[in-house]
Amino acid sequence: MTEAAPLKLKKHQDRRLRAGHCWVYSNEIDTAATPLKGLDPGQAVDIVSDQGKWIGSGYANPNTLIAARIVSRDRAHRLDQSLLVHRLKIALGLREALYPAPYYRLVYGEADGLPGLIVDRFDDQLVVQLTTAGMEAVREKVVAALDKVLNPTVILLRNDIASRTTEGLEQVIKEAKGTVPERTQVMEGGGRFQVSLLEGQKTGWFYDQAANRDRLMKYVAGKRVLDVCSYVGAWGVRAALGGAAEVTCVDVSAKALDQVEENAALNGVADRVRIAQGDAFATLKALRQAGEHFDVIVVDPPAFIKRKKDMKEGNLAYRRLNEVAMALLGRDGLLASASCSFHMDRDTLLRTLQQGARHVDRSLQLLEYGQQGPDHPVHPAIVETAYLKAYYLRVLPTF
Repeated sequence: MTEAAPLKLKKHQDRRLRAGHCWVYSNEIDTAATPLKGLDPGQAVDIVSDQGKWIGSGYANPNTLIAARIVSRDRAHRLDQSLLVHRLKIALGLREALYPAPYYRLVYGEADGLPGLIVDRFDDQLVVQLTTAGMEAVREKVVAALDKVLNPTVILLRNDIASRTTEGLEQVIKEAKGTVPERTQVMEGGGRFQVSLLEGQKTGWFYDQAANRDRLMKYVAGKRVLDVCSYVGAWGVRAALGGAAEVTCVDVSAKALDQVEENAALNGVADRVRIAQGDAFATLKALRQAGEHFDVIVVDPPAFIKRKKDMKEGNLAYRRLNEVAMALLGRDGLLASASCSFHMDRDTLLRTLQQGARHVDRSLQLLEYGQQGPDHPVHPAIVETAYLKAYYLRVLPTF
């Protein structure tokens, strides 16, 4: 990184940072004293209060709403390879204490003290996302630190996410170490799954839902299960492994459903797993028209609300999808409904589900609530690190 430049805050704009948050918004900076113009994206900066008191060091991007991120609150340690190694070891210690096998999110950005960095571990293969210009500026140091701490056979940079465009970065997929195989194995809940690290969604697997999939298992034995937005079958195939009598996986992607079939066969449950390709709304409506009913339905769609301005339309999408799902349940069914939209908080999601239930003349009993797994730790001062909600609801006729 280039030499650190000072960024002075306006009066009273240091309170949130002193409480533990690490984001500095452009309108919080005293640009008359320390202009953002002229800074390079990713440039090292020192954040100081309006009174000149040092708060922390990090990096800036003058072209984005989040104009800077604090990485260190210790003057002796800036964002370099030594700090990266230290933070990686701390992150690794948590995961090794909690997970019996090396399949988890190793680094979860701000919550692990490394804003702009995501690392998912698939045994000796790592998938890395550098989501900010500041972390991109130390890309080689990130790779070297990962190599030093874990010595993996593969380090894949999956830098093909939309947030990089906002940061002024190109979207690119690149092998930083080793050669990525066509298929990589994931171990979860006693099952084995084959995924594509190069072509799969996000990093290839959704580790954040692992604990919620564990929670589902006690509800599925002997049941007829529908997995909506199934991707490669994490929920559905695991339900079959958990004793479900029959599982139907619905997804719009034919490639993903091909992998559902592969994973069902790999786990010896192909005879109880079937697929249905198509848009989730249309497919569920077709199943209803065909008179189908299920005992357990999992609704785990992609984020319908990516920005605040999507709230109204997104809420309606969640409600409608869950309404159709509830209409497909038998008289005493279970709905496992999740949302990964940060802007939809847990109370709003539950209220939306209740509204959907009333619309199809059903009653709900909330049995359990889940969130992202502990490999996606929540930073108490950074609400943005908490995004995943999962409700387990008994769906009954109106009473």
